[in-house]
Amino acid sequence: MNKAHNLSKLIENNEKWVKEKLSIRDDYFTHLVDIQSPKYLWIGCSDSRVPANEIVGLEPGEMFVHRNIANVVVQTDMNILSVLQYAVAILKVEHIIIVGHYGCGGVKAAMEQNSYGLLDNWLRQIKLVYSHHENELNNIADENTKFRRMCELNVQEQVLNTCQTSVVQQAWKSKQELTVHGWIYDIADGIIHDLQRSYDNSDQVKDIYRFD
Repeated sequence: MNKAHNLSKLIENNEKWVKEKLSIRDDYFTHLVDIQSPKYLWIGCSDSRVPANEIVGLEPGEMFVHRNIANVVVQTDMNILSVLQYAVAILKVEHIIIVGHYGCGGVKAAMEQNSYGLLDNWLRQIKLVYSHHENELNNIADENTKFRRMCELNVQEQVLNTCQTSVVQQAWKSKQELTVHGWIYDIADGIIHDLQRSYDNSDQVKDIYRFD
């Protein structure tokens, strides 16, 4: 009974939300039915404290969103590749934004030597990031500072992984306007920080990953 009650609360919230939107614009939902032309693809963490549209003040239909544990872009993950393909080739987004956040549980777990079962296979992608930047990270004495830096480095690596995908490479090859960005969100104050990692052409990608 309690579980059903908890779910019914969500339905009630939905009804209130609908009434609120209709009070502002009576065709709010009918307007959305045939329109999906976002300029942005957000690739973020599944963390429930990081609601994509809300923290950047966008309405439904204005941003295409993909979320997974620790905002990872894996070249063999058909889920993320399909999202990329649809967003870039069909929706023609102009910006792909990789958004991590400080205090990310996935990043924290990857920095440890504990086993989490099936999740270990996913965390391995983040452990690779630590391995690539091991010298820098091991020179940071304060654990919280190291953790925050690792969250930033993970975003930077996923930006590069995104740029190396065939989807993004083909878009650039065809002269499509597309920029990949790296941001990080601070849950403690709600502020997004631009990590100044933006790429808009294949010349910025290492030769080994570039397509002729």
